[in-house]
Amino acid sequence: MIKYPLLTKGATIGVTAPSSGVPIELHDILKLAIKRMENKGHTVLCGDTVWTQNKAKSAPAKQRAEEFNKMMEDENVSILIPPWGGELLIEMLEYVNYETMKEKWILGYSDTSALLLAITLKTGLATANGTNLVDLRGEYSDPTTAKWQAVLSTHVGEKVIQTSSEKYQKEWQHTNPSSCIFHLTEQTYWRTASTKSVIVEGRLLGGCIDIIRHLIGTPYGDVRTFSKERLNQGPILWYFENCELSTTDLRRTLVQMKLAGWFENCSGVMFGRSNANQTVENYTIEDVYKELSNELQIPVIYDIDCGHLPPQITFVNGAYAEVIIEDGKGTVTQYFN
Repeated sequence: MIKYPLLTKGATIGVTAPSSGVPIELHDILKLAIKRMENKGHTVLCGDTVWTQNKAKSAPAKQRAEEFNKMMEDENVSILIPPWGGELLIEMLEYVNYETMKEKWILGYSDTSALLLAITLKTGLATANGTNLVDLRGEYSDPTTAKWQAVLSTHVGEKVIQTSSEKYQKEWQHTNPSSCIFHLTEQTYWRTASTKSVIVEGRLLGGCIDIIRHLIGTPYGDVRTFSKERLNQGPILWYFENCELSTTDLRRTLVQMKLAGWFENCSGVMFGRSNANQTVENYTIEDVYKELSNELQIPVIYDIDCGHLPPQITFVNGAYAEVIIEDGKGTVTQYFN
């Protein structure tokens, strides 16, 4: 059984940095994001880790975990949104109090996805892979990004529908500020590795594949037990985003996941857009997708709205989803049951 938190109007947002904090020269962008949330009626509670960054992390692992645990156990905090991802979140996973955390949303992506997936697998608590806090500092959000609030406000027993974006951002332009943060210039087109149209459904699990692959073989990546105890061996629909892996490294990772049993009961796999998908010795990313589809005999969907080429659909780990792809457009319906 999956446990779904509920985001309510005016909810208190806890901001902690389980991976990277914000260096002093960028404090202004975090303060602006906080102000935007407060203008929308939220109270924002910031931890100490948010304002510091040294040696590729906000603070030592135990300190990060202690602050995270405190916010997860604080009944006044309804949702946790880290400022962004980073590099070394995995260091603090062993210090998280999984048994005592309250039911509340955690929203983020990139390095944060290791924490999100670990919590869902170990506790059955739904977690949300989507925007981070600093990307909510704009005067407004594009329709895809803005949907995070509607998704996290969905009641148990209800469903929420999201559609593919119209355009996406090809590259970051930090020296050219935009009123919605992103520069959405490229036409979005969701693709499939086999047939032109696809309908697939299953329980969503996923995140940044560079990061969550390191959970394989640990107590925080026990997909088999989660599938047996929480899903009754029901279908799993994976979503991944590749930040930095070459096509050959991605292939190695997918084979490792298969050998570790992560693709047992898998109904489909989705991949976000990525600038990392560079060809290696004539081995293309399309080859990777087609091989996976053929080996597992499942649909593979790619170039979806997920990852470091925004905007992002909010995918809820643990939610039951139906995904429809037709003519390059995608519809994602998530059921909170």
